[in-house]
Amino acid sequence: MARQIRIEYAGATYHVLVRGNHGHAIYGDDQDRKLWLEALGEVCEKTGWRVHAYVMMGNHYHLLLETPEANLVAGMKWFQGAYTQRYNSRHRVFGHLFQGRYKALVVDGEVGGYFGVVSTYIHLNPARAKLIRIGEERLARYRWSSYPSYVKAGGRRPPWLETGRVLGNLGFKAGEADGYETYVEGRVLELGIKSGRKALNEEWKMIRRGWYMGGDGFRGRLLKRVKEGLSKGRSGSYHGEAKQAHGEAEAERLLEAGMGVLGVHAGQLAKTGKGTAEKKALAGWLRQRTTAGRQWVCERLCMGEVSAVTRAMGIFKSGRDAKVERMKKKLEELSGEA
Repeated sequence: MARQIRIEYAGATYHVLVRGNHGHAIYGDDQDRKLWLEALGEVCEKTGWRVHAYVMMGNHYHLLLETPEANLVAGMKWFQGAYTQRYNSRHRVFGHLFQGRYKALVVDGEVGGYFGVVSTYIHLNPARAKLIRIGEERLARYRWSSYPSYVKAGGRRPPWLETGRVLGNLGFKAGEADGYETYVEGRVLELGIKSGRKALNEEWKMIRRGWYMGGDGFRGRLLKRVKEGLSKGRSGSYHGEAKQAHGEAEAERLLEAGMGVLGVHAGQLAKTGKGTAEKKALAGWLRQRTTAGRQWVCERLCMGEVSAVTRAMGIFKSGRDAKVERMKKKLEELSGEA
């Protein structure tokens, strides 16, 4: 299974999700939750992190955090290790507390409503898990979340927790607790009805399945960062869907340039044979020059079956087809410019 992505840059914002090892609980009681909060405060002081939302659940936790410096990995390493040591020491156990690598979804906090969507998703976790009685209890009854700090008057807010950016993204003024509470409690009630749950789940699809949360422009900027990282030999930092997306975007760019050199128009791909010399040359070249998968190449070049791409790669490398070889030389001349 591909590892989760790690994209770091100054000013990045992330939705971080961490689960307990083998799905086991990561908090034994309220004292453990206090230890976790203490460790979170310490790592924010060490790294400069700004936390905008958090929630502690039984076997996992969520964070919406901003990194003014490019230090997500270093900070998470310290935070995970510090809490694990304190938990193990308190309970006189040893071994891993958390499950493998954490998920870090990069969030566009500048434009669009993505910041508000992610913070709402985080704050509604206790309601989704039925830790409150929807329609009977207010969400703020659940203590182990940043939500009470948003809505409880006179409550002490940790210095590392910032509320203004979430409120502003949702159209509220700084400190406008009543309006925010009305908004969130409305979302809680939506969870209580089938149509409401369906609408919210659709809104949260990108959070659960994607590698970023933002529009096409934001995705493009992230892919540029991935490309720069790969060109500098940092392939180990980029995995899973981000690396796949980069490969496909790069392949699309090269395909357009390659078709131009070979005199192939995009509209011809679906109309010409599945094993033409042009398609064999392009398939071999794209697989050689990018990380795009065989399935993507097969579908994009209309080659019918993935095995056709495999055969094309063999022909491209062997040089035994004179026509493909001539096209290969043209494409390789283009490689220096593409």
